Amino acid sequence: MELPDITGGTPDPGKQAKRRAVSLLFTDDQGKPIHDQRWSDLWRGWHKAAGWPEEGTFHSLRHYFATRLITSGADPTDVQNALRHSSLRITLETYVHWWPKKNRRRNIVSTALREAAGDCPGVRLPR
Repeated sequence: MELPDITGGTPDPGKQAKRRAVSLLFTDDQGKPIHDQRWSDLWRGWHKAAGWPEEGTFHSLRHYFATRLITSGADPTDVQNALRHSSLRITLETYVHWWPKKNRRRNIVSTALREAAGDCPGVRLPR
């Protein structure tokens, strides 16, 4: 099966439209990409129908996704890649406060020592 060649609909006026060799997940009534303004209109309707707080935006879902990754133990570079940030600096500047910070170095060293002491009965390390 040959996929349709979807062109046009570039969000940047004056730029050449990109050709896509794959089907899009979300399209408008004519099979063209949904752009920011249309997506915002759709989001407002879904948002209201779900009864979510008014201050929640579609972009809030992106932040929710990022913070769930972080609080689940994701590495900063994994979060960067998932969010498609161009640099790790952007990810860290935006989300550094979500990574555990209390005694980071101490926790790394104590974890390593605990693992090593696990094979030595009678060795007790402080918590």
